[in-house]
Amino acid sequence: MKPPTLRALIFDVDGTLADTESVHRAAFNAAFVEARLDWHWDEELYTRLLEVSGGKERITHYWQRLRPDGPAPPPGVLADTVQRLHDLKTAVYSRLVAEGALQLRPGVRQLIESAPAEGLRLAIATTTSPANIEALLQGALGADWRARFDVVEDASTAPRKKPHPQVYLQALQRLELEACACLALEDSANGLQAATRALIPVIVTPNPFTAHQDFTAALRVLPSLEGTTVADLRAWHAATPDSCHP
Repeated sequence: MKPPTLRALIFDVDGTLADTESVHRAAFNAAFVEARLDWHWDEELYTRLLEVSGGKERITHYWQRLRPDGPAPPPGVLADTVQRLHDLKTAVYSRLVAEGALQLRPGVRQLIESAPAEGLRLAIATTTSPANIEALLQGALGADWRARFDVVEDASTAPRKKPHPQVYLQALQRLELEACACLALEDSANGLQAATRALIPVIVTPNPFTAHQDFTAALRVLPSLEGTTVADLRAWHAATPDSCHP
């Protein structure tokens, strides 16, 4: 069965639009210092923690399962403390991004700018927070960045984290498109699983924190989007007629 014509690109944010994870890690560690916690997430530990989607979920997972100095507090205390830590971390992350700590990955800006002129709609499907998206894209694309995207689905609208497909299913519903008319752009195994569970073909551009993960189910795995054109995406999409049919 031949798939519909490609009509939309759906972008993940962290790790896909920009190599954000090093800055996120620095922000987490700064939050721990500010909260007077003797915690530090080095690169090896943070790489493992990235298997858990969501910043608050990551903190909770660490506190409940990996922290070496005793059990986590009762659920109510745990939730309040995790929220406070995440708020501190978000503030640090926003400041670092505003200071120029991040740039879009190669090829991202070119696709965002060229795709609408070639008839493609743009959407975001991420389970990061609205504040993180705003911090990154306002700095990278300007104050009117949201006008570039027909749909933005994030942690505030899709609370079930990847690899659950909720965020992609909601993006499809709001776009009013079937899965086979879209391509998802992701960087992680959790993101790949979320999109494929929604039956959307996926282009993966791994980053240093995700390069070891399994991307067997991806339509293409690329080092970056540098040099990738809309014509390339259309050709890859058209060459996989069965990829998004159950």
